[in-house]
Amino acid sequence: MKSSTKDKVEGTFHDAKGKVKEMAGKITDNPKLEAKGKAEKIAGKVQEKVGQVKKVLGS
Repeated sequence: MKSSTKDKVEGTFHDAKGKVKEMAGKITDNPKLEAKGKAEKIAGKVQEKVGQVKKVLGS
């Protein structure tokens, strides 16, 4: 698998996992879990963008 594709797939996975954690934190009234979910969601979006940039640059 190309590096750019791998980054995009992993980014999407982390984004989805972060959304689940964020919702679980909201439902259980757990601010720490909610914050971890938000952070993971953001990290996933960043990783997806890195993959897109790599694809454009041909890496």
